[in-house]
Amino acid sequence: MSIQQEKIKELVARREKARLGGGEKRIAAQHEKGKLTARERLAILLDPDSLEEFDMFVQHRCTNFGMDASHPDGDGVVTGRGTIDGRTVFVFAQDFTVSGGSLSKTMSEKICKVMDMAVQAGAPVIGLNDSGGARIQEGIDALAGYGEIFERNILASGVVPQISGIFGPCAGGAVYSPALTDFTLMVKNTSYMFLTGPAVVKSVTGEEVSQEDLGGALVHASKSGVAQFAAENEEEGLATIKRLLSFLPQNNLETAPARPTSDPVGRTDDALNEIIPDNPNKAYDMYAVVRSIVDDGDFFEVHKDFAKNIIVGFAHMGGRSVGVVANQPRILAGVLDIAASRKAARFVRFCDAFNIPLVTLVDVPGFLCGTQQEYGAIISNGAKLLYAYGEATVPKVTVTLRKSYGGAHIVMSCKQLRGDINYAWPTANIAVMGADGAVGILYGKELKAETDPEKQAQLREEKKKEYDDLFCNPYQAAQKGYIEDVIEPRNTRFRVIRALEALQNKRQDIPAKKHDNLPL
Repeated sequence: MSIQQEKIKELVARREKARLGGGEKRIAAQHEKGKLTARERLAILLDPDSLEEFDMFVQHRCTNFGMDASHPDGDGVVTGRGTIDGRTVFVFAQDFTVSGGSLSKTMSEKICKVMDMAVQAGAPVIGLNDSGGARIQEGIDALAGYGEIFERNILASGVVPQISGIFGPCAGGAVYSPALTDFTLMVKNTSYMFLTGPAVVKSVTGEEVSQEDLGGALVHASKSGVAQFAAENEEEGLATIKRLLSFLPQNNLETAPARPTSDPVGRTDDALNEIIPDNPNKAYDMYAVVRSIVDDGDFFEVHKDFAKNIIVGFAHMGGRSVGVVANQPRILAGVLDIAASRKAARFVRFCDAFNIPLVTLVDVPGFLCGTQQEYGAIISNGAKLLYAYGEATVPKVTVTLRKSYGGAHIVMSCKQLRGDINYAWPTANIAVMGADGAVGILYGKELKAETDPEKQAQLREEKKKEYDDLFCNPYQAAQKGYIEDVIEPRNTRFRVIRALEALQNKRQDIPAKKHDNLPL
């Protein structure tokens, strides 16, 4: 055997060993926990044989606490470039079989390198997290590594899509990288995120709580809103990431890829002409409206378990990717509260950053009242959604279906927040408030002066009708040019698509500034 052949044999053997990570026993232990390895996850996520791995032979440089006894190739993270549905992505996947996936300085350097490459190439970056946290043996170097990663997250924000998959532990400072990315997915029962674990919580506060109840997937998907998606298992989680990417562009200078559809642009739906109940206090399902107007009824919801009184997600209309924001009358009557405002504002800002047009379906009675909301800063949180719509320069098409009252009307992509094309159904009530509240304010003295209960009730009904006829309709707004047209509900799909087609080359300048000051 020649020297060259020996060297090649040595390379092949070293690659095979590196691909085993921490070895067969640790891989088996990973599988026993119901978890895949880093490379198994990437094999499912990426197109077959598309992964080009970087820095396979990088080793840590730590000599403290006996760390110099072992220098595994790769040092606990797999990084590289691959494709998903033929589109380039950059990836890193922490390998729990090597030092528990703990972050070393060299591991952070590998991650930072691939993130820098993603920005330079203009392609999404996907991080799969499964780590015990900072490598304690490296001390401040590990903390510096986290800081370097966070800075990359910040610099990449709004430049390329960033997606985090949590497939195991993610605790302490490690949680801030996923929090800085655009979308976070967790896996039920095998992943968790928290700043301080159950043991620390108990020692500091005396509170006893499990890992799952403190930072499991359901907690963050439904209560905190930290995670946009909660998957049943790893395979479903990886499939969700792939589906999410299908709606997104490669970077902030491109548009999302078009998707061919056989769903006619001019398709109408007579069911929409009957979906609004006669009783203004009766609910209907906004999902039925959304699925009726998007291509093939296919709606990819984001944050579906958090703040259910507002719906956000992606769809295609006329083959083009759109972001949908819609009040949900079935939950809290579609009212805006702190959680709903935060949820929608972040989604709107993402769509604006990546050239995804916004379609807004409005049926909102107002903001949720009460001390809990006021003490929780509903004012500044509601302002986040207002700000997000007001600063967005992507095409914005708004359809008001029923109620649109007061400050909530303004916040939901009204004309004065640079809404491009605003439509209303004939059932729309666009006013400062509903008739019940308005009559109590406008005619309160007259009603109190009438002592006969029957006459008082009759007077109230007369004044309500008077107010309804004057304000609780879409025509006041139409007369003043605040909406472009009152449309028949059955025609909503093709009217929205035609509006988006007219706006596809929209350009809108904003004043020069260093950056904005979003009401955080």
